[in-house]
Amino acid sequence: MTDNIGGVFMNLKESGEMYLETILILSKKSDSVRSLDVAEYMGFSKPSVSRAVGILKNGGYVVTNEHGHLFLTYEGKRVAEKIYERHTLLTEFLIRIGVDKQQASEDACRMEHIISDETFEAMKKYAKLEK
Repeated sequence: MTDNIGGVFMNLKESGEMYLETILILSKKSDSVRSLDVAEYMGFSKPSVSRAVGILKNGGYVVTNEHGHLFLTYEGKRVAEKIYERHTLLTEFLIRIGVDKQQASEDACRMEHIISDETFEAMKKYAKLEK
């Protein structure tokens, strides 16, 4: 994902977006999110998650406390919420047009990372009209 925030360009790959979205989802369920929780939720190894978390920390998307709990920074939360909104709306949209719930969620997971802001906003507007 390439995004322009206040004139500063950042580059966050799809996998980074998935980690941020996962941390957001887990933080809605619990006040303390650990790398182990992320690994279990995503089905990844702890070393893979630790490496990804290190990259996200270096990028300013995640911070940890003295107990190793993960917290999204303002920027991390902004990206995670954007991806989560896309996933939710795309899944709902696909279900409405007749796609099986599981398949809709899987397809939305892939689509959420590549759809343009313009197309997503148009779909969002259309979905609100159809309710």
